[in-house]
Order: sequence, then structure tokens, then C-alpha cells
Amino acid sequence: MKKLYLLMMLLALSAITLAGQSGELKMATTTSTENSGLLEVLIPPFEKLTAIKIKVIAVGTGKALALGRSGDVDLVLVHALKAEQLFVQEGYGVKRHKVMHNDFVIIGPAADPAGIKGQKSASLALKTIASAESNFISRGDDSGTHKKEIELWQQAGISPKGRWYKEAGQGMGAVITMANDLRAYTMTDRGTYLALQDKIELRVLVEGDPLLFNPYGIIAVNPEKHPHVNYKGAARFIEWLTAPDAQKIIGSFRKKGEILFYPDAIE
Repeated sequence: MKKLYLLMMLLALSAITLAGQSGELKMATTTSTENSGLLEVLIPPFEKLTAIKIKVIAVGTGKALALGRSGDVDLVLVHALKAEQLFVQEGYGVKRHKVMHNDFVIIGPAADPAGIKGQKSASLALKTIASAESNFISRGDDSGTHKKEIELWQQAGISPKGRWYKEAGQGMGAVITMANDLRAYTMTDRGTYLALQDKIELRVLVEGDPLLFNPYGIIAVNPEKHPHVNYKGAARFIEWLTAPDAQKIIGSFRKKGEILFYPDAIE
């Protein structure tokens, strides 16, 4: 009887392990990735091929990496290179894989009250906005976009504060909508802007600064830190995402004829 009980327990544990490896993946990713609509076309082919269901948790990059550190997700797809490298160096992630890139842009009302249109330096554009005390909406949520914004303010030698500067603590789509309602400036990834372009009146005013380059990486959570994570499933998704078929999906994804992301895993 005791042997039978032990056998049943082993079979149950094996079933749980196999389910974890093939049944579901929890992926923390950015609101900008989700807002763009890319995941709606990128994930289904993988799920159909493997029968692995991906549960997407869309938050800012800082929160996504925190979920990885606590072992609450199996992998992260984010866009803050330095934070991603630290995540791996500290042993929470196994390896960072390049996936794709786009760029950040500064958007604002067509009237452009601060006069930043065409400025080649993003940090100087922010400095001009601050000098004019024109309304600016910040993500304020430790996302990859917010981290980049802070970096640009620091380069401009400014610590933004005052009634003109508002921290929303919201995702990219919500911040763009808020900026549109208030006729304010904000910084966004180009993909989310293009996805919402038909619903807003804001225009791209500053683009092209090399500092606005926006790379995305994917990292599996380290099973040595969190043995319960579905590492095999995560590794399988990463292998698929960085292979030609998925990279082709990324490169062909468009809004109004414009490319939102450029694949990086295939040279």
C-alpha cells in the first residue's frame, strides 16, 4: 500500500512538472509591446505549434523585472538594456537575447507651444519644454520609457518639477491619451504612437537622436533561483521568437503601412 501511494505521488508530481513545462508560460512584458498590437499576431502561431499557452502580464519594465526577480513569471520581454544586463548579472535571468528594436519619439500638440519641432537633440528638446513650462506627461512608473526619459533629463541637467510636469504612473497608451486630452508633450515608443495615431491629435515633433534608440530583449528567469519556473517552456519560446519565422512576423507587422519594430535576432 505504501509503495502504491509513493508511486501515485510520483506520477502526480511528474504530471505537474510536465504541465508546467508545456501547459502555460507566464511572460511579463511592457505595456508598449502590448499596446502596439504585436503580441496579438506574434503569440498565436507559437501557441498553435506547441500547445503552450502564454499568459501575458503587461506592466512597465521595472515591474516586469521585479516579477522575474520574485519568480512570479517564467520570462520577461522588456526594453531597458542596462536594467536587463543587471538582471542577468545578479543571477535572476539566464541570458539576454536580442529580439527587435524601434525608437522613442517626443510627441506633442501640432501648435507646439514650446517650439521643439525638428530639434535634433532630445535632451535639448526637454530642456526647452521645461524652460517654457509647457505641460509634459511622464510615465512615472519605472518603465523602460520612463528610465530613458530620466536619462535625457539628467543629460539636460534638469530635475523636472512643477505644475507643468505630471507623473501619471500609467502605461504608454493611457499616457498618450492623457497627453492628448491636456494638449501636452510626452515621450513614447514609436510603435505605440503609430498604433494610436488615428485616435489622437498629437504629432511626432522630435525624432532621430541616437539616444532614442529602443532595443527589446527577452530573458528566461533562472531556475537556479526559482526551481518552480517553466524554464524549458521559456527556452522553447525564446528559441522560436529569435528564429526566422517569428522574426519575419515582427518585421512585417505594420500600422498604416509603417513598420513598428525591426527584428534584431537574425542578421
